[in-house]
Amino acid sequence: MARALLFCCLFCLTTPAVATDYYYDFHPRAAAVYDQIMRLELDEAQREIDRIRERTPTNLVTHHLESYLDFFRLYLSGRENLWYPLEARFERRLTALEAGNPDDPYYRYVLAEARLHRSLVHLRFEKHFAAFREINRANKLLRANAKEHPDFLLTYKDLGLLHAAVGSIPPQYKWGVELFSSLNGTIQEGRKELRRAVNMPDNPFHLETAVLFAYLELHLADDPEGAFALVRNLKLQPATNPLHCFVLANLAMRSGRNDLAIKWLEAQPRGGKAEDFPYLDFMLGLAKLRNLDSGARLHFQSFNFRYGGRHFREEAHQKIAWTYLLENDEAGYFRSLSAIEGGSRAGGDENAVREASRERAPHPGLLRARLLFDGNYCTRARATLNKIDTATLSDPERLEFTYRTGRVLEGLGDASGALSFYTRTITLGRDEPEFFACKAALQAGLVEERRGNYERAKNYFRDCLSIHPEEYKTGLHLLAKAGLSRMTGTRP
Repeated sequence: MARALLFCCLFCLTTPAVATDYYYDFHPRAAAVYDQIMRLELDEAQREIDRIRERTPTNLVTHHLESYLDFFRLYLSGRENLWYPLEARFERRLTALEAGNPDDPYYRYVLAEARLHRSLVHLRFEKHFAAFREINRANKLLRANAKEHPDFLLTYKDLGLLHAAVGSIPPQYKWGVELFSSLNGTIQEGRKELRRAVNMPDNPFHLETAVLFAYLELHLADDPEGAFALVRNLKLQPATNPLHCFVLANLAMRSGRNDLAIKWLEAQPRGGKAEDFPYLDFMLGLAKLRNLDSGARLHFQSFNFRYGGRHFREEAHQKIAWTYLLENDEAGYFRSLSAIEGGSRAGGDENAVREASRERAPHPGLLRARLLFDGNYCTRARATLNKIDTATLSDPERLEFTYRTGRVLEGLGDASGALSFYTRTITLGRDEPEFFACKAALQAGLVEERRGNYERAKNYFRDCLSIHPEEYKTGLHLLAKAGLSRMTGTRP
């Protein structure tokens, strides 16, 4: 608080006292800087922001652009030691933006964006209370803006995301909603609002808005095909823009187009003016691993060498270990796992730590089937499962075999067969620490939803929420909550 007051005092000493002297103008030069930021040319964008600020110091657009820039710099690098100097800049930015004209529809919108950017950084660094606090403040600003300026459609870009996200919060995170009473909404409401922003004429942030809508459709509406179709129509340039490469490859992998993802990721832009994006190599390693290519190891090693954060590193070591198993090198597998130390609570990292604590390697056939299914190579995955002698499996391996068979049958279009194996997985694994029963209940709900059996779908989603595995629980419960939300009221 003292530091914030100090910033306020310093700001007042160096700026005019009349708030209306400050304005927001997203002029063509600012639009060009925004495009630079979206190409991740952050250093050049900062220099251009400084030039604009020098020539027009009362145009608050520079603070809006810097909010994007600082968000990407922190998120891409994962370096928490960068947060402290940039946190001070976030505080100065908010103070500056609050000096704008409250009657301008951009006033609350840009303040809300700055707070949302900061909330996402807090979430990255696992500061959940601080993240909810910023989200709550942003939500209040956006709601007020929608009330004061109902035809200012950019408001609904962020408000729609918040409404949809809050509508999908699983029970264990309801404390965040209860603590901050301004947070409310449903997935249907959020989709409707975000669609308004997507269809806004002359939206200066149209590409960003459309990508956000695609991800909402992917994660909360369970429509990977629709999400992929949306981004394919945006004319993205994956060979020259690393952010475009990420969006296209990520949605390709999530919609069963693994080979296409490999193609785009191998052609990713490297070097040049853009900020380093190590996670693209993590994605390339994952895509190759799903095709049982042990050459994926080099990409995970590249990621760990270049990435300065603590997230995803343990998972990368785990995936490196898996490449050795693909080569039947169990010694290499355990040697790679020995590099895992913990330190991140991200789902994939926690799973890697648990695997490293065990004294046995995954069953090679089950691992291959898992990877092939994740790459949508379902026919190869089924053939791999058929080669496994179930009599030789341990009880946990037998549970995994049942679950994997259900997943592969679903991928091959055999809904009835998949449901049979999912039901058996739920029965056998409900009280086990593995995630198989919880995920089987979620998938069964999705299968029934697609078949139009909404009451059965709701029962399976509720079943998913009643199961508490040691791994992936938060993500699985979030998706089950999103499924229940889609079942409520009028279906979109």
